[in-house]
Amino acid sequence: MLRKGITESFGAAIHALNTTQLTDGVISRSKRMMLDTLGVGLLGTRTAVFNKALTYSQLFTSDDRSSVWGKSKTTLPPHYAAFVNGIAVHSMDFDDTWHPATHPSGAVLPALLALAETLPSRPSGLDLLLAFNVGIEVQGRLMRFSREAYNIPERFHPPSVVGVMGSAAASAKLLCLSPAQCSHALAIAASSAGAPLANAATQTKPLHIGNAARRGLEAAQLARMGLEGNPAILDLNCGFGVYYKNYSPSEMTIPASSDFKWILEDQDVAFKRIPAHLGMHWVVDAALAARAKLDNTVGNFDLSQIRHVTLRVPPSKYVNCPLPATEHQARHSFQFNASSALLDNKVTVSSFSETQINRPALKELLSKVLVETPKDNQPNFDKMYCEVEIETDQGQSYAARCDTFYGHWRRPLSQKDLVEKFSVNASSALCTEGVEGVIEVMGNIESVRECSILGSYLRMTSGQQE
Repeated sequence: MLRKGITESFGAAIHALNTTQLTDGVISRSKRMMLDTLGVGLLGTRTAVFNKALTYSQLFTSDDRSSVWGKSKTTLPPHYAAFVNGIAVHSMDFDDTWHPATHPSGAVLPALLALAETLPSRPSGLDLLLAFNVGIEVQGRLMRFSREAYNIPERFHPPSVVGVMGSAAASAKLLCLSPAQCSHALAIAASSAGAPLANAATQTKPLHIGNAARRGLEAAQLARMGLEGNPAILDLNCGFGVYYKNYSPSEMTIPASSDFKWILEDQDVAFKRIPAHLGMHWVVDAALAARAKLDNTVGNFDLSQIRHVTLRVPPSKYVNCPLPATEHQARHSFQFNASSALLDNKVTVSSFSETQINRPALKELLSKVLVETPKDNQPNFDKMYCEVEIETDQGQSYAARCDTFYGHWRRPLSQKDLVEKFSVNASSALCTEGVEGVIEVMGNIESVRECSILGSYLRMTSGQQE
């Protein structure tokens, strides 16, 4: 089916949006997103998947070079810098999550920062904010083309579908492409979209974000060189519509006045407190509350006295992993995260280490976990809940339910807690001056003359950390 004008309207909007249309609310929210993304990306530079991708990317050279976050002397061709930094952001599944479901920031910010370092006229902080929000807005609009996108995904990993389009739109904006070139950038990017959900809970999943950042940047650069795609890519069921079962696109219009209604204004993102799939936050909070009830009554958590633990969660095959063997499987396991919370009274970055995963006590508790999927528990990040019920050998029962975890868009992290999360994560790669520098720059990014100053702080490592 051909719907005239939708792709054209997106190209025109990407080109036309300007900094005067950024509202205080959108600036505030997007600054939080960018700071969190940098933090989890810096932490991610310590992972095996990042280091494999970095080793591969160092095989390639170009005249233009861009920074690798958390590395004082390492640079790469811009699209490979976007690739490895994007992988770092998602390497521990610690990055932000939006509704409809996707990880919006990781595909956009690495592409923009890599690109900004290569432009002869260095973009300002406000330019960076605008391009970032254009990339976020395009993703939000595309996800609203289908009701399928509102639920926990079943076929494609969403960042691989809309993330590459957001990266292309943001890069096109920073490159100041024409309306037609912006449309072609989207069309080119669409041919790099889509990654099967079967690769979730593997080392390949972070590549979905890295590829989205890289391929979106490449699409915009190719469009600038005159490469063309289908100018109706968003209008067609056989175009971008192939990724959704019930595709119903609509135009992206720009009002004549300076007013523009950003989706981010109405729909905030969720920031994660633990490095795991977003659904795990509900089950962890419920498990901690159930354990607190048991502790208050019995005095302590005694594994030998537990008959079984029942989890009532939404149906989703790819986050139902009874016996995870790897960190990536553990990050996608209701059973593992609930058991870790019950056993340790916390879930942290170290909970997903090989040593922790293979503990005999954890495996014993996992063997006692039962999973139920009540019909009223929808696989939707805006509607789901999790219940955890502990039953002892004495027949006592301790249950708790989480409807909205702390960090969800309905209960957003305080600025203090968000900055603390960034500081802890960033300190794994940067020296104190680097950590504090990023916080200061991001706090005032709309007033920064050249956004490339961020890169200098992102390279401030100490000898021990490098």
